[in-house]
Amino acid sequence: MKITDSDKIKHRKLQNEGDLQKISAEQKKYADVCASLKIIETEITNTDKQTEGLLEQILTRDNLNLAYKRVKKNKGTGGIDGMQVDELLPYLKENRNELIEAIRCGKYKPQPVRRVEIPKDNGKTRKLGIPTVVDRLIQQAIT
Repeated sequence: MKITDSDKIKHRKLQNEGDLQKISAEQKKYADVCASLKIIETEITNTDKQTEGLLEQILTRDNLNLAYKRVKKNKGTGGIDGMQVDELLPYLKENRNELIEAIRCGKYKPQPVRRVEIPKDNGKTRKLGIPTVVDRLIQQAIT
């Protein structure tokens, strides 16, 4: 429900002392509905505290290890960079710190996805996007 300026004026008028006795039942319902639309900021709605440290949680060693295990378990083919799932562990051992620092600084850019056409039951094909193995690892770490 969108409240316009004219609705706010009606609401204020309805809340004046004595006005509620003079108005119809429909307008009284309207006044009751308007009263519940106030949103009070509390610690629950304060998003600064909720997102504090979220990136740090994503980049923890345990979370990244769990993400690696998921990518390894799902197998799949490599993206446009040609890296396969089996090649991910040696790559991470060598480039882990640089990868984490790029993500932390906001400099990490996902690679474009590789497009593959998959046949459908009706004889047509659909396009499937295959991200790189490193991008899949980061996606799993976020989830």
